[in-house]
Amino acid sequence: MKKLTTTLLAITFIFSSAAVSMASSAKCVVTEVTDNIVTMDCGNKAKKMKAGDNLKVKTVKKQAVEGC
Repeated sequence: MKKLTTTLLAITFIFSSAAVSMASSAKCVVTEVTDNIVTMDCGNKAKKMKAGDNLKVKTVKKQAVEGC
């Protein structure tokens, strides 16, 4: 009975943490930068966002051009 209870609790924890960690993602294009304000165009994915949401933004890393 103890093994069954432990297994059920572990499965419940895994599913509950997986549901919380899922976040929507959208590919956006920066359209304007003014001082510390960035305006992005996200197309129809913008409906999923609202004012005050925290966003994580990745920038494209530029590769150095190496040569002789």
